[in-house]
Amino acid sequence: MTHKVDTTAIDSFSDDRIYNAKELESVFQKLKDNESQKNKKINIVHIGDSHIQSDLMTNEIRKRLQQEFGNGGRGFVFPYQLAKTNGSYNERFKSSKGWESYRNIHPVRNNPVGLSGIALWRDNGGFVVELNVKDAAYKFNSIRIITPKNQDMFDLAVSSKTNTIQTSEPKVITHKIKKGEALSTIADKYNVSVSELKRDNHLKSNAIRAGRTLKISTNEKRTRSVSVSEFVPLQLQSDSFSHYYNSDKALDKIFLIPNKSASKYELSGLVLEKDAPGLLYSSIGVNGAKFSDYNKYPLFFEQLKALHPDMLVFSLGTNESYDKMDAAAYIQQLREFIRNVKAQGINVPIIVATPPPSLLKARRPNIFVADYARHIIEVSKTDDFAVWDLYDEFGGINGVRRLRTEGLIGPDWVHYSKKGYEKQGKLFAEAFLKAYDNFKLKK
Repeated sequence: MTHKVDTTAIDSFSDDRIYNAKELESVFQKLKDNESQKNKKINIVHIGDSHIQSDLMTNEIRKRLQQEFGNGGRGFVFPYQLAKTNGSYNERFKSSKGWESYRNIHPVRNNPVGLSGIALWRDNGGFVVELNVKDAAYKFNSIRIITPKNQDMFDLAVSSKTNTIQTSEPKVITHKIKKGEALSTIADKYNVSVSELKRDNHLKSNAIRAGRTLKISTNEKRTRSVSVSEFVPLQLQSDSFSHYYNSDKALDKIFLIPNKSASKYELSGLVLEKDAPGLLYSSIGVNGAKFSDYNKYPLFFEQLKALHPDMLVFSLGTNESYDKMDAAAYIQQLREFIRNVKAQGINVPIIVATPPPSLLKARRPNIFVADYARHIIEVSKTDDFAVWDLYDEFGGINGVRRLRTEGLIGPDWVHYSKKGYEKQGKLFAEAFLKAYDNFKLKK
């Protein structure tokens, strides 16, 4: 049976597709003020699991809301490629050296699992990380570096200089072996030892054959010029949350290099902003994550302040359902997550998105996410958060096979296609904008 909402148990916003939308009034007021003043950044942060890590759904939301409220920049980004996992198509990272990584879904260890939900670190320098922004709409004027405890571990560079070094090395000549020559006679001719000849030419015995060329190091020296490229560090500034650089020119490429005074390098993420007012829509997702996984790591909540959120969106529940967690335990973890956020002084509107429809193993209906959706809506009034019911929007328990027919859900019956995630993003943006319009009408 398709999941339906008991409208008697929710707020009177019956024409909204976001329940209890009155909880969003403070962010709506900021958006409304910015329509006339156009001098503010509004930050929305969307946190979730694999449905969010790919940034397909959230990129659609970002584009649609920025069309309405202005493009303040890309927001939070993380080098998923360095952690050997999937991420957004908007930017690409590559590094000259390998990095260690650790996801929040694993047992707690002494690894710097912070804002991205994925620890990323190196124990020594010598690396260059290149960031390329692929979507021209997200060229940036400022970049912020987020590290554990805001440690000064990295420098930034946009260019390199070439230094030329003069070096001297032994002059090497060649000798083509003639018929009848022995290794000892050749060594005598050039005043070198047989062992030196064998070493320089990787010979295992004294046997040689005519026609082969030997390399012979002489006592003479020759001068050689060596060009060495060195990145020029930019002048960074810092505040309580990050180290950052501001550029007058919009950038689409930058290099992250070691701060020479640091002995270790731990990167929690970067924030890219434009020199323009408007909305930033940051997404944070970890494949396989549950509310309880984020709750294990206090650093995540400490660093969330670095994004200065004006609103939070949560999309978690699919992985809890595969653990067959009952709805009461799920709500307990959701509430603990919200308490951890508020303990950092982050008191902003929250939208909890119900998990999308899926099938369990053996293609059995996922009754757990149906139960989560019902309980989320029931507690939203007492717990003061808004709800977007994706479960119902996508047809509930009876809608999964239709989603497959329409090419919206993938062959695992859990993850969605690009088309499916983009439709989710479209529906969320429409619901948010409808609730915002209702707010303005009431005002």
